[in-house]
Amino acid sequence: MIDLTPLDVRNKRGDFKKVMRGYDPQEVDVFLEITAERLEALTRENMTLKERTNALQTQVNSQTDREQAVQAALVTAQELRTEIRAQAQREAENLVKAAETEGRRLTVEAEAEARTKLQGAERQLDKLDDAIQQTDRRRARFLNEFRQLLQREMDVVAVEEGRAPLEERTIDLDRRPEEAIQAPPAPPAAHK
Repeated sequence: MIDLTPLDVRNKRGDFKKVMRGYDPQEVDVFLEITAERLEALTRENMTLKERTNALQTQVNSQTDREQAVQAALVTAQELRTEIRAQAQREAENLVKAAETEGRRLTVEAEAEARTKLQGAERQLDKLDDAIQQTDRRRARFLNEFRQLLQREMDVVAVEEGRAPLEERTIDLDRRPEEAIQAPPAPPAAHK
């Protein structure tokens, strides 16, 4: 295709040879002028369309860049979401493991403390049992000794009840003290 400008068309007039029986020069000039104007209009329109095409291409490129950026952002967001979810899952698993470990540790400590307290309580109970048994033995000994004491006292009371009152007794001063103690008391004298 030949690059033809409106100026080329207008300047072409002088390039044609004048021949007999050729075209009417005036009609050729009018046609060339119309062709130049039309070519000029088409060139302007072509330039406008090229500018518009370039602007649209720039918009398309910009839109494509934005779409690619959005797509990349979506991919990054998806990857980030996946990573955050995986991280959260790992953290949750770690928390559960830590809680289970802490729970086991606390259970072991509580069981050990309970055993220690139970052993202490059993020792206290053993001491109390020993103290109760010792108290029971002392009580039995005391009751036995008290019973024996009471028995001796009751024997003394029985002996005393069997004796005559002092005013009814006569004391033999001629006897020696050991005989007076061993001799049976004299029968009471009859009062008149």
